[in-house]
Amino acid sequence: MPVPKFHEFLLPALRLAADGQPRVVRDSCAPLADALGVSPEDRAHLIPSGKQTTVYNRVQWAVTYLVKAGLLERPSRGVFRITEAGRGVLANPPAKMNKSWLKRFDKFKEFVDGDGKPEDNGGGDDPPGDGTPEEQIAAGVKQINDALADELIDSIKQSPPAFFEQLVIDVLVAMGYGGSQDDAAQAVGKSGDGGIDGTIKEDRLGLDVIYVQAKRWDNTVGRPVVQGFAGSLDLFKARKGVFITTSDFAQPARDFARDIEKKIILIDGKMLARLMIEHNVGVTTTATYHLKKLDADYFDPSL
Repeated sequence: MPVPKFHEFLLPALRLAADGQPRVVRDSCAPLADALGVSPEDRAHLIPSGKQTTVYNRVQWAVTYLVKAGLLERPSRGVFRITEAGRGVLANPPAKMNKSWLKRFDKFKEFVDGDGKPEDNGGGDDPPGDGTPEEQIAAGVKQINDALADELIDSIKQSPPAFFEQLVIDVLVAMGYGGSQDDAAQAVGKSGDGGIDGTIKEDRLGLDVIYVQAKRWDNTVGRPVVQGFAGSLDLFKARKGVFITTSDFAQPARDFARDIEKKIILIDGKMLARLMIEHNVGVTTTATYHLKKLDADYFDPSL
């Protein structure tokens, strides 16, 4: 089963502390994962930043929320313990504990609302995205980038053919291929000689060459087109190729590219847009947010 939602860790974390003994957050991940039936594979799942496991991230935030509600306390860094208020909750536990339920505690309500104004969500599940703050940020960024990707593809399709040729150059160079812009521009964007739109250096030294096919299409690219590109590589005794399109590839085309001996990378419109966003081609940054965490070394007197 997938890693349970964030709020599902709240009540088990409180119950884990019921014996009154101090508990280490990191050491509590395994018993809480056991209690919630998380598989070994899902325990290894990482949050979008790749910095920690999803289970550990959710346990951390579950403990933080319970501390803010006064149901747990922190006797020392990275350790939690149940409070009298927490014992009172366990004496008559709710069927479901989530952020909305925790808002009955003033300190927690002040923590999540900030300005102290009531937040009307009907008392149901946590709004929107029942995840930790990092997960909600990641989900928000993904939503923004998905919308941006659609805008990018629409803009590419409305631009002249020469613009698409330059865009392909810009993306490949931004990814580290082709050496310089001038080198890449001389190689990519030529008329499709032998079914090839151009070549580009695999590295700055030109130790190997990648053959490029770029199609600004609306229709799905089928297997015959990709197969024709592979045949063109044979004419040039080439081993590597990149096929870029603004549309998509049919599954038989993807299967063919995957199964042949040559290395052909298929970049569809969605991947092209993601690469543009990742390598800052045709996009600009409107805001930057820095996520910070406690520097444990700073507080360690032994260092």
